[in-house]
Amino acid sequence: MRVLLVEDDVQLGESLEAALRLEQYAVDWLRSGDPVRAALGATPYDLIILDLGLPGVPGMQVLRQLRADKHELPVLLLTARHTLEDKVDGLDSGADDYLTKPFEIDELFARMRSLLRRRGAKGRGTATLRAAGIEVDPADRAVVFEGELLDLTAREYAILEILVRNAGRFVSRARLEEGIYSWGEEVGSNTVEVYISRLRKRFGSATIETMRGVGYRIPA
Repeated sequence: MRVLLVEDDVQLGESLEAALRLEQYAVDWLRSGDPVRAALGATPYDLIILDLGLPGVPGMQVLRQLRADKHELPVLLLTARHTLEDKVDGLDSGADDYLTKPFEIDELFARMRSLLRRRGAKGRGTATLRAAGIEVDPADRAVVFEGELLDLTAREYAILEILVRNAGRFVSRARLEEGIYSWGEEVGSNTVEVYISRLRKRFGSATIETMRGVGYRIPA
């Protein structure tokens, strides 16, 4: 699950980035609104956490442009503004939820899970995924196999979700690396292979197929 965090407050941004990674999200952090469109064009995200008080392009303008560009990603607004008018303006401009500062991190995570479930209910990609006897719930990042709830590491889960989401199609190593590394993280030379090996031990060696030079696939 990949999140784009747009927040100019360095202390808050660092705290949120660390907390999101601990909760097994891949997170990319922008300090201004200017590069958001480029980021969305280059990387697939599942949710955006957007501060309104941004330097450069204001958060509200970022939100309106995002909706004008037909991006349907859930947007959770962060702001120090508390008035009803501000909240109504944000929601009318296309935000899915609104959280005023200061806030508790557990409430942020709860609102994120709610948005992801809502997105799944609308048929936009986060409903329960099934392939090869594996069930993946992206909103809760839960995996069930043969009736058993499995405890996967963050990167095991991230790779598995991508493969199940693309069941029947080969997924390149580069695409899997994109799903488990945030910007600026050093990419290990054989990281994907290591996690694929671990997943095969959990689900059976025949569950994940390899085509050299192409990528990996879970049968549909």
